[in-house]
Amino acid sequence: MGRMMGMRVRPLWCWALLILLAAVDSPAVAVASSWAVDGTVLELDDSNFDSAISALDLVLVDFYAPWCGHCKRLSPQLDAAAPLLAGLKHPVAIAKLNADKFTSVARKYEIDAYPTLKLFMHGVPMEYNGPRKAESLVRYLKKFAAPDVSILESDSAVSEFVQAAGTYFPIYIGFGLNESLVSKLAIKYKKKAWFAVAKDFSEDVMVLYDFDKVPALASLHPTYDERNIFYGPFEEEFLEDFIRQSLFPLAMPINYETLKSLSDDERKIVLTIVEDEDEEKSKKLINILKSAASANRDFVFGYVGIKQWEDFADTFGANKKTKLPKMVVWDRMEEYITVNGSESIDEEDQASQVSQFIQGYKEGRIIKERIGGPSFASFMTSFIGIGTVYIIVFVVIVMMLIRSINKEDDESPVARTGDQVDRATSSTVEAESKEHRSGEKED
Repeated sequence: MGRMMGMRVRPLWCWALLILLAAVDSPAVAVASSWAVDGTVLELDDSNFDSAISALDLVLVDFYAPWCGHCKRLSPQLDAAAPLLAGLKHPVAIAKLNADKFTSVARKYEIDAYPTLKLFMHGVPMEYNGPRKAESLVRYLKKFAAPDVSILESDSAVSEFVQAAGTYFPIYIGFGLNESLVSKLAIKYKKKAWFAVAKDFSEDVMVLYDFDKVPALASLHPTYDERNIFYGPFEEEFLEDFIRQSLFPLAMPINYETLKSLSDDERKIVLTIVEDEDEEKSKKLINILKSAASANRDFVFGYVGIKQWEDFADTFGANKKTKLPKMVVWDRMEEYITVNGSESIDEEDQASQVSQFIQGYKEGRIIKERIGGPSFASFMTSFIGIGTVYIIVFVVIVMMLIRSINKEDDESPVARTGDQVDRATSSTVEAESKEHRSGEKED
C-alpha cells in the first residue's frame, strides 16, 4: 500500500514541476520581463504598444517622425532623462513610437503634430505640457511617481519636500490637518499639484510660510514667489474651492502654455495688456493686479506684454500705437469686453482705476468687441487642435464643391454621371490630402 502511495506522489511532484517551468516560459511572464524599466528609451510599434502601456505604470511616450527636426533635437534629451527616471523609487519609463509610420496608433491618440508627448498613467493618457530638457523633465515627472499625499514629520522634511517639488506645480501643505481631509482632493488634483501633510513643525516654519494658527492649508507657487493660507472651513466643498482657485498665481503671464493650463478653468480672464512685462512700471501694476485678484477670486487675472506676444495683444486691438495699459475681460471665445470709461489705465492711482474697471464690469457698463487680427486662429488652435482645423477646412471645401455641382446642374440640361461626380470629388479629396500631408505637420 505504501509503495503504491509513493508511486502516486512522485508523479504529482513531477506535474507540479512541469507546470512551474511552463509558467516561467509563458508569454505573460516574458512580456512583463521584456518591459522592465532599464534606463533606455523603449522603441514601440503597433504590435507591442498596447502591451507596453498596460504593463508599465508610468510611461512617457514620444510620438515622433524621422524627418522632424524638433524630434531629432528632443531625442538626446529623452536618452539622458531615461536612466534618471528609471532610478526613482517608482520608476517612469520613456518610450517612443514612429507616428509617421504606425499611423493607426497615431490616429487612436489624435497625434497631429510632431513631436507630441503623452504621459500614460496606468494606461490612461494625458497631455504632457512640461519642460523638455533632461534635468527639468526629470524633476517634472517625479510629481507623477510621488505618493498622493506625503507625510512630513519635521522642519527638515518640510524643507526637503518643497525643494524636491521644484517650480512647475503649485504645492499644498496641510499644517495640523488630518491626512484624510486632503487625500481625496489630492488624488483628484494629482496631475496638477503636490500635496503633503506636516505632522510636526516648529514656530520657525509658521513664520516662514506666514501662518499664525493651525489647522491651516498653505498654497505655494515657487515660480511666482506667492503664498496663500486657508484657515477653513475644512468641509470638502470649501477646501476644493481654495485648491482650485489657488492652482494659478494671483496674476499670471499669458502665453501659449498658460492658456493651455487654463483650458479646464471656467472663470473669465481679466486681461491687462502692457507694453513690456519686464518694465519696472509694469511690475508695479502686476502687484496691484495681485491685490485685485485676491479680492476677486471669481476671475483669473492675467497680463501680457506687446513685446512678449505682439500677435496675441493685437487681437484685442492693442498695439504700439494704443494707449496702454489696456484692460479687457475675455472668456476665451471670439468676443471680449471693455468697460465704458475704463478703456486704459493712467499712471496715477492705478489701484483705484483697476477697482473701477472691475466695478464697472459687474455693474454692466460694458462694451462688447470682437476678436480681430490675422493671428486669432493661430492661438485658438492651441485649444481645439490643428487636426480639428483641418477637418473644418475640408468640410467647408466639400460643401463648396457640392454647391458648385448643384449650380452647374441647374444651369446645364446635361446631367453628370455618377462616375463624373465621383471623379470630381476624388480629385478634390486628393488635392486636400496633398495640401495637408503629414510632412508638413512639424510642430
